Amino acid sequence: MTYRKWVVGLLLACSAVSLATAQSLSTRSNGDQYLPRLGDIMNLIQVRHAKLWFAGQAKNWDLAAYELVQLRQSLADAAIFYSGLPVDNVTTLAQPIQSISDAIAAKDGKRFASAVTELTSGCNACHASMDRGYVAMRIPTEKPFGNQDFRPPGR
Repeated sequence: MTYRKWVVGLLLACSAVSLATAQSLSTRSNGDQYLPRLGDIMNLIQVRHAKLWFAGQAKNWDLAAYELVQLRQSLADAAIFYSGLPVDNVTTLAQPIQSISDAIAAKDGKRFASAVTELTSGCNACHASMDRGYVAMRIPTEKPFGNQDFRPPGR
């Protein structure tokens, strides 16, 4: 992926209103209810997926645990705002997320990589089930965040 695409993706992710803020600002000035777009929520999930991966690769287990919580919460928000999504089916992504959590707790890089691969496959299965198979996730190959050090503190 080119640097320009990463910058555009980063800008989209950063410009998305956080769901907590969206919920507190749920009524617009004209009285209409605010509903974050599914694509905006999924962009946040994509960012969390990448950051989770790079934190694990750097063995920054605290950061990986944080990103996993954020990713899980974004998936929960998607399921709340868009009922009927496969992410609200416990078996769709719960097992890979638990496997990632277990690998982080064990500080096991090999199990972590396998579990994130399983999560990525789950994401793609979800997209395919929603006739969005053209949204294909993969394990990141390039760091999109040149301004973040993924290494644990002191390394």
